[in-house]
Formats: sequence, structure tokens, C-alpha cells
Amino acid sequence: MAQIIVEGTPRASRGKNEAKRLRLTGQVPAVLYGGKGGAVPLAVNTKQLLAIFRSQSGHNTLFQVSYEGQQQPAILKDWLVDPLSGNLLHVDLLRVAMDVRMRVRVPVHTFGEPAGVKQQGGIFETVTREVEIECLPADIPTEFRMDVSELMLGKQLRASEIPLDPAKMKLLTEPERIIAHVVALRVEEEKPAEAVAAEAAAPAEPEVIKKGKKEVEGEEGEEAPAKPEKKK
Repeated sequence: MAQIIVEGTPRASRGKNEAKRLRLTGQVPAVLYGGKGGAVPLAVNTKQLLAIFRSQSGHNTLFQVSYEGQQQPAILKDWLVDPLSGNLLHVDLLRVAMDVRMRVRVPVHTFGEPAGVKQQGGIFETVTREVEIECLPADIPTEFRMDVSELMLGKQLRASEIPLDPAKMKLLTEPERIIAHVVALRVEEEKPAEAVAAEAAAPAEPEVIKKGKKEVEGEEGEEAPAKPEKKK
């Protein structure tokens, strides 16, 4: 596999105006940090970074950052994208030591038509799209693929079933985490047509407005006592 190189130059100044100027020249502000070295502000080649994002391994791609006559292995740790234009605004590059295991998130892709869908009329749902593992930088997989052809109605594929090499990788995601499953189609219980028609035809009950004096508390339902006649 050919070595991927991202070219960079140290940044002496910062700020919005400087960042805008860099983007106009085909570069993007970046910071290289981690490992035994300190944080280094850089301006890196935008096209080279976008090629990494579009590659099969995506943000888990291992590459070399080249600046001031040296090269350091790194991966993309974080990035900022303009929500309107989609342009890359800033990236964080993490140094990696090739002999030190690291934590990464790897996408999980399923393939095949589940038997529970084809034979039992169920619905296939993907629940978890990536898992976290620990491995050496050189052993970071591009993806995990799981065959769902034998998945029946009410059955699940869990993270513990992911086909990883335990000698090289350690699963950090909970083993019981559901990756995908086949569930029954939920149908809401419908009322009979006769009941619906009867409800629509029934007139609404008029609101009864009570008139008169308020009933005395504790004497609800009792008649008011008759007034005594005056003696002549």
C-alpha cells in the first residue's frame, strides 16, 4: 500500500482573517498534537485531506504529516465543516506511535437479504453503525462486514459477533450492543367501518348550562328549605 502524505507548513499567526487567507490558497488551518511532541499549528493541503475523507478507510486512514523536513504518522482526530458551503474549515491531527495501541471507531456494514424479511415479512433495522476497538495503528480495519442472510424474525446480531481478530484487536463496545435485527411490522388496530360511521353520524351532546344559585357545600342534591310564613 502506497504511503499517504499530507503536506503542511507551520503557522506563525492565527485568527479568522488568517484562516480565510489560507483557505483561499488551497490550505486549511490544522493542529498536530499528541504523543511525545507538543502542539504544532500547521497549514495543510486541503485537496490531500479531502482525498483521505473520500478514501475507503476514511477518517481512520493512517498518513504521514510532512513539514519542515520531517514526517510524522498521524490520523484525523477531529474536523470542522461549514454547514452551508460544506467547506473544510479546520482539522485536528493526532500523532500516533506505531508500537502503541490506540482506540478507534470502525464502521459496521451489513450485507445480504435477511430470511426474516424474505420469508416472514419482517422489517430489517440497523441499530448500530460503528463500534469502538483498540489496536495498533497498522491494524486499523477499514470496516467490519456482517452477513445478515440467516437473520430470522425476532433475532439480532450483536457486537460480540463481529468478525475481528482477537490477537490484533480488542472490542471496547459492549458485546451485547445490538448491531441489527429483524422485527415484526407494527399495524395499528383499526375500528370497524360501522363504528366509525356511527361515531361520525352521532350528534354532539349539547352543553348544559346550570342556572340559579350555587349549591351550598355539603348539601349537594338537597332541596332548599321552605321559608317560614310570617305571622300576621
